[in-house]
Amino acid sequence: MEAAAGAHFSGLLPSSPSSPSSADVDSSMQHFVIGVSGGTASGKTTVCDRIIQQLHDHRVVLVSQDSFYRGLTAEESERAHDYNFDHPDAFDTEQLLECMGKLKAGQSVNVPIYDFKSHKRCSDSFRKVNASDVIILEGILVFHDQRVRDLMDMKIFVDADADVRLTRRIRRDTVERGRDIDSVLEQIRGMHTLIRDRDVTISDFVFYSDRLIRLVVEHGLGHLPFTEKQIVTPTGSVYMGVDFCKKLCGVSVVRRMLSCSNNPYRKSSGESMENALRACCKGIKIGKILIHRDGDNGKQLIYHKLPNDIAERHVLLLDPVLATGNSVYQAIELLIQRGVPENRIIFLNLISAPEGIHRVCKRFPSIKIVTSEIDVALNEDFRVIPGLGEFGDRYFGTDDLLSQRFMAAV
Repeated sequence: MEAAAGAHFSGLLPSSPSSPSSADVDSSMQHFVIGVSGGTASGKTTVCDRIIQQLHDHRVVLVSQDSFYRGLTAEESERAHDYNFDHPDAFDTEQLLECMGKLKAGQSVNVPIYDFKSHKRCSDSFRKVNASDVIILEGILVFHDQRVRDLMDMKIFVDADADVRLTRRIRRDTVERGRDIDSVLEQIRGMHTLIRDRDVTISDFVFYSDRLIRLVVEHGLGHLPFTEKQIVTPTGSVYMGVDFCKKLCGVSVVRRMLSCSNNPYRKSSGESMENALRACCKGIKIGKILIHRDGDNGKQLIYHKLPNDIAERHVLLLDPVLATGNSVYQAIELLIQRGVPENRIIFLNLISAPEGIHRVCKRFPSIKIVTSEIDVALNEDFRVIPGLGEFGDRYFGTDDLLSQRFMAAV
């Protein structure tokens, strides 16, 4: 029940206008394939169970993509904590295609059984699956391969809050799959490893930064106040849910600072976090605060554009890196001057230095700071160590090294 409450359908796409819905499938419509995908621990299995319940007398079989994990080699098993089980190469897609093709053709198949503790297949045992009226194929990447998608008559994507999914995954992987919490959280650290690598491509840097930013934004939204709300569902049932605050806005901090490189102005911009916020909050208003810096001590607020009613709103302040805290300090001062209560400001960033956190929290004790990782310290040049460089330049492709590499590739 928990999974069903936290998940919702974000897409219900028949492969063609003539494809029937699950309610229309009858015994004359043989071998109808429904694909169910979504993030890990989003509630796919629960959704599949509900579909099976609704189909009543129809013969239904459920096939999980997890059954088609490739067995790890001895070398891979030794470093299983570093293995990416969420990558398409982790699955034997050819065998999956073979099994699904036979099922859709009305033939029974032997589906492999995978041991998540040993990361290997059970070589001497299989699960026999007979052909049925409806075949449900579920998995995190069942929509990745065009050949697999082409087998589907209906596709459903299950979406759920990232924090809810992380909680479920930790519980599932530790209780059901014999893994420890550290190995689960290391997957988030893996994304940090990619974006911190100076040799990463621009596309990979943007992709994995966006994933981390989305996690930070969704976690920040969880700190907003809400009230209980009772609604009536289309079935006439009463559902007790929650209603989040409507008065909300984002404010991105744009910092520009002099540099001795060929690019005289370097930029670290909260604008890189705006897309994730818009994806989570439809139609949200977003303001700007531009701060010019000449070195770390010199700072000047040179532009701001904020909603006229910002004093009545909760504010999500966006800046990917918290270093000394000077810029965000000034941004918070401006918000307070505009009438925003301190306890209504949530500061969202990707990485933070302890010095910056200390300074902001000491001056503004009611501010909430949400970050994905706290780094070691600031160096003598006031840069976050180990850090990830000038985030805005790397994200928007204005970093000299990345730009040169991109142009060479083109």
